[in-house]
Amino acid sequence: MSKTVEFYFDLGSPATYLAYTQLPKICEQADAQLIYIPILLGGVFKATGNASPATVPAKGLYMFQDLDRYAKRYGVPLKFNPHFPINTLMLMRAVTGIQLRHPQRFQAFIDCLFHAIWVEGRSLDDPATVAAVLAQHGFDPNEVLALTADEEVKAVLKDNTEKAVKRGVFGAPSMFVDDQLYFGQDRLDFVREALR
Repeated sequence: MSKTVEFYFDLGSPATYLAYTQLPKICEQADAQLIYIPILLGGVFKATGNASPATVPAKGLYMFQDLDRYAKRYGVPLKFNPHFPINTLMLMRAVTGIQLRHPQRFQAFIDCLFHAIWVEGRSLDDPATVAAVLAQHGFDPNEVLALTADEEVKAVLKDNTEKAVKRGVFGAPSMFVDDQLYFGQDRLDFVREALR
């Protein structure tokens, strides 16, 4: 398995959620390794001068209609989150912490959070809601909260974000096959082709 897809992601992006639902299957079919790299999308936006398409009302409306079309094509649930945009700083620190300290639980961790945001429409910038979601899925909310305050965890997320920007990342989802950047869940066909 020499081929890899580096997947730069932030839980707060609906397009990233859709890419996350498809990339494992794409990588499995190509016998490629999927490498998850958590980043802070707000940090990427700040560093690159980019912004969410949702900040432009007509573009935001179109984007959610388009994402809904893709969700139907992929056969996956997608619910517009009424709490969007979500401040993901604590969530992405938690994701980074689980990846660093408990890698065997990483997939289950991002699964429950993506599902809570983009299928259940939960408010994951509310600490009580996050705690309830984590407890429901067998995670200790206090242990996860402690990870978000861990200096190494904070440094890794910051470093991931800065390295992403240096590589040309300006939004999420961003995927690299070799050194070629593919931005957006609507570019997964190019990822698939690059793995052939």
